[in-house]
Amino acid sequence: MPFSKYSHKKERKKIEEQNQIDQNQLPVQGKLSSDLTSNIETIQSIMGFAYDILVREFTITADTEMKAAVIFIIGMIERELINEQVIGALMLNDRINSLKNNLDCFETLKKYGIPNTIVKEEVNVNTILYELMNGNTILLLDQVDKVLILGSIGWKDRPISPPESENVIRGPKDGFTENIYNNTALIRRRIKSPDLRMEPFQLGTTTKTQVLIVYLEGKPKEGLIQEVRDRIERIEIDGVLESGYIEELIEDTPMSPFPQIEHTERPDKVSASILEGRVAILVDTTPYVLLVPTIFVQFIQSSDDYYERYPIGSLTRLVRLIAYLISVLLPAAYIALTSYHQEMIPTTLALAIAASREGVPFPSIGEALMMEATFEILREAGLRLPKQAGQAVSIVGGLVIGQAAVQAGIVSQAMVIVVALTGISSFAIPAFNAAGSGRMLRFPLMLLASILGLPGIMAGLSIILIHLNSLRSFGVNYMEPFISANQKYKDVVVRHPWWGMNRLPGYIARKEFIKTGPSMKPGPPNSGTKSASLWRRRDEN
Repeated sequence: MPFSKYSHKKERKKIEEQNQIDQNQLPVQGKLSSDLTSNIETIQSIMGFAYDILVREFTITADTEMKAAVIFIIGMIERELINEQVIGALMLNDRINSLKNNLDCFETLKKYGIPNTIVKEEVNVNTILYELMNGNTILLLDQVDKVLILGSIGWKDRPISPPESENVIRGPKDGFTENIYNNTALIRRRIKSPDLRMEPFQLGTTTKTQVLIVYLEGKPKEGLIQEVRDRIERIEIDGVLESGYIEELIEDTPMSPFPQIEHTERPDKVSASILEGRVAILVDTTPYVLLVPTIFVQFIQSSDDYYERYPIGSLTRLVRLIAYLISVLLPAAYIALTSYHQEMIPTTLALAIAASREGVPFPSIGEALMMEATFEILREAGLRLPKQAGQAVSIVGGLVIGQAAVQAGIVSQAMVIVVALTGISSFAIPAFNAAGSGRMLRFPLMLLASILGLPGIMAGLSIILIHLNSLRSFGVNYMEPFISANQKYKDVVVRHPWWGMNRLPGYIARKEFIKTGPSMKPGPPNSGTKSASLWRRRDEN
């Protein structure tokens, strides 16, 4: 499928012109003058004389008596850096004593006087304010109508810690944080290649949130990078506080229950996706990174599948796939069998179910909807409460309510078992948003089963499969690689060994890239494999 859904040149040109107009019409009054006091008042008045904006006026060396000032936001800068590398360095700088005017002093400070890694000149008031709100320091001199931007970002960050939503048994324990520079460093630490590209964007007319797209040069499929650029550039919004804002604005079919963009807080998962030819979208102030394009099978795969031996990784994937099917189909199947197809249930089991339902005043669909709604409420309460209290509510609440409902004759014991098994199976899915799609589809399938029985379930599954085959994620069919006639990529439901995955997925990356070398299958000496010949050569030496 060509990448053309959002690539309309006229629309893009119109958006760029509108963005340029908006930039020129920012609500900033006045320009910098040559008077230090006037410039300070201009910046303070635009910022509303905010409580956290600090102005420190001082004199550069006792001999020159040249007036200067620094402006910064408390809590967003590193104070020691300002004291030592800016104010302290200027007050004791002997190089400035011989200068005749303030403009020469300005140029000398820019080139020699300030021991800071970031020192740049700026005259645009909008840019000055943007740098100030990003945690940098503004240096002003009297009788100079421009400023120096000094790097001083130093706000407090959450330390790097294990991801909370994607736990693994074996593998790296570091996770992304809310600082975008920490996140890029975690990726750079894993992919030490000069081909790694990071393209910046700025979204949100008010928040001006920094966004990066990260990929390996030349590896993604042709047209993918430009498509990602186009979809991000067309976003018009006042603020972006989390990557979920962007996810809803760039996915192909936002009304679908199935997510077409994967999000993760694991640096190893992002790095592996980049190596496969995907594109990562990093957003400042959030630890969740978006990955595009996305296919359905990714949501039953986990990072530690690749850290364990391939038989174990394959088994756990099959378990997750079965768990996903159980979470979607089990309540509907129970309703259909008990309501319409009792002859398909073994006689002993059918009698046990009938005995447990004796005295229950509701039909199977009523039981199921009541218990599923209760379970969803308990799940949401457990997530929102503090961690220890949430666990107690989820476990104790489920036991107490289930037991009380059975004793009161409201629901049957079999229905409690079905709902509990369904809920546990939904937690086996690594991707939380994919598990959410199963929770959403569960209810319409239950209604179809209560009306038509098993034919209703089959009709619902047919509609779901048709919908899945119609979905696209940045030009890639959502059901790849199942629909590809000549697909040789072997990392799907069954996790093949590393020596068996020698090529990247052709529906995402360019076909000329090789993942592993040929004949990498290991083996003992004298087995005829490449590793065996290496063993023989070592023995001969």
